[in-house]
Amino acid sequence: MAASTRDFRVTTDLHEIDLDTVHRWLSTDAFWALGRSRQTVQQAAEASMNFGVLDRERKLVGYARVVTDSATFAWLCDVYVSPGARGKGLGLFLATAVVETLRPLELNRVLLSTLDAHGLYERVGFTEFPDPQKLMILAPPKPKTWDA
Repeated sequence: MAASTRDFRVTTDLHEIDLDTVHRWLSTDAFWALGRSRQTVQQAAEASMNFGVLDRERKLVGYARVVTDSATFAWLCDVYVSPGARGKGLGLFLATAVVETLRPLELNRVLLSTLDAHGLYERVGFTEFPDPQKLMILAPPKPKTWDA
C-alpha cells in the first residue's frame, strides 16, 4: 500500500527530527553505521542537510542526510525507513523530496551508495556511476594503540 502525502510529510528542520531515534536506528539496525555514537550522529546531522519523514502525530518514521557544499557536490547517505513504516512507499517519498530539494542547486554531481535499492533510486533519476574505476576511498586511520 502506497503512502499518502496526507498521512506523512518531509521536514528539513533539524529541530523536528528526533536524533535519538535516528541514532537508535543507525547504530543498531543500519549495517553501514552499526555502533555509531550518539555524538557522531549529532555532529553529522548538524553539518548536513537533513530530511525527516513524519507521520500525522509528528513521529519520525524515516530519515536521510545529505552532505553537500550546496554549490557543486552532494552525497546522499544514512537513508532509513523504520521497520514498521516499510512497504508504504516512504523510501520513494523521501528520495523524491531529497531530489526535489537538490535540483534547484544545480549541483554537478550527487552520489549515493546502495546495496539493494537501485530500482528505487532509479525512479527518482539516479543512474549507475559511469566510471566506477575512477572512484577511490581514503581508509580511516587505524585506532591508536597505547604502549603499557
